[in-house]
Amino acid sequence: MQYCRQLIVLLCAVGLTSCDNPFSSVPRYPVSMTVDTHTGIYVHFTPEALNTFVLLDRDGYHYNGHTEPLTVMDAYGYGGVVLYVDMLGNYNAWDIACPNCASKGRRQPCDIDAPFALCTHCGEQYDLGSGTSAPQKGIAKEFLLRLPVVNSGGRITVKQ
Repeated sequence: MQYCRQLIVLLCAVGLTSCDNPFSSVPRYPVSMTVDTHTGIYVHFTPEALNTFVLLDRDGYHYNGHTEPLTVMDAYGYGGVVLYVDMLGNYNAWDIACPNCASKGRRQPCDIDAPFALCTHCGEQYDLGSGTSAPQKGIAKEFLLRLPVVNSGGRITVKQ
């Protein structure tokens, strides 16, 4: 019986301290994005390039005015994906669907105007530069849906 109590407490603690938000209004759609900073247009997408981003949406990969087509392996989530270098040089990724609009049943991707993601429908502004995506105007109650990022020697992968 004591073992069951400890197990329940442990599971609750893990669930409450998880960095992933299981209660996001943004539905979880598949995400598969890979950026290789050693080749092609991404050679300057490094941790030193603060407040820069790669955007993945239904039209492809967008970086510095260039667009590359999607491959059969790519998936762009619910509203699109932004891979962002924050003010500390860390790579972060979010689904750019506005959670405020998603809570009302609307799929509304945010526009990226570094260091912010802007929802043109409800007017909320999310802070990407800090690495948090915190809502700035108080319209939304949720942050953007964070996605896991793995950097393996300059090959950056975002998957969900």
